[in-house]
Amino acid sequence: MLDLPTFDDVCAAAQRLDQHAHRTPVMTSRTIDAELGAQVFFKCENFQRMGAFKFRGAYNALCRFSARQRRAGVVTFSSGNHAQAIALSASLLGMPATIVMPQDAPAAKVAATRGYGGQVVLYDRYRDDREQIGLELAHRHGLTLIPPYDHADVIAGQGTAARELMQEVGPLDAVFACVGGGGLLAGTALAARALAPACKIYGVEPQAGNDGQQSFRSGTIVHTETPQTIADGAQTQHLGQYTFAIIRRDVDDILTVSDEQLVDGMRFFFSRMKMVVEPTGCLGFAAARSMGSALQGQRVGVLVSGGNVDMQRFCALVSA
Repeated sequence: MLDLPTFDDVCAAAQRLDQHAHRTPVMTSRTIDAELGAQVFFKCENFQRMGAFKFRGAYNALCRFSARQRRAGVVTFSSGNHAQAIALSASLLGMPATIVMPQDAPAAKVAATRGYGGQVVLYDRYRDDREQIGLELAHRHGLTLIPPYDHADVIAGQGTAARELMQEVGPLDAVFACVGGGGLLAGTALAARALAPACKIYGVEPQAGNDGQQSFRSGTIVHTETPQTIADGAQTQHLGQYTFAIIRRDVDDILTVSDEQLVDGMRFFFSRMKMVVEPTGCLGFAAARSMGSALQGQRVGVLVSGGNVDMQRFCALVSA
């Protein structure tokens, strides 16, 4: 039986992250409030260290390493944001980091990972098994593997974002979080169930990669092929054992949105709120916006997960 993290673990993670992670801003938009007839609070993790919520889980996991583990170092696999988070956290904690990244990961994310001191190992996401590569490197070099989402300390760290949101704005009626492997959604669920038990918790995926939705509705983890979507942070093939257990227990539903809706979200954030948000970071907003009048009169939280996107790619998408 899995030893699932709890809200107490989220609170402990918050203490470890104090003075290390940014307490990111919560922003509002009168335009969106009027459009939905609701109060919408955006937790802007695009302003987090290394540009995404992933720093929370990575730092929380790595700071719990023993002296021996720190000497040997950490290995992980990631399409970009967890890669940067592990590389930065390892640098801050004085340990080496090896990062397995797909060959087609955004150039800015690969460059940033290397800039933080990570040793990058590239693979083909459509042919190779990144988890197997990570396990082999861990075994060969004595490294500790910290996966991008299916780890109790990672989940607890990610939950600190929703905890901060509700501490600042109070209980919510609904909260939306993106879903890749489920770390942010699982952590959000731990925080929301503790701080606002009646809150509706929604995960959001790209339509092209709805393995989480299929898993949630079937009651068993569904594995899919790597989805073709602009939301590179959600190009996972399945939920994790830990994340699925929490999501199945605590989440109300998993929704999907199109790539076109994500681009609309990027345009809105840039033009009206003066923020650069990556496609994956728009998942929660796109789903909340699509619900329209169903959210009328409610207090709604949206986790804006990150802002790491190549500028050329950003400009091409929003100007299309």
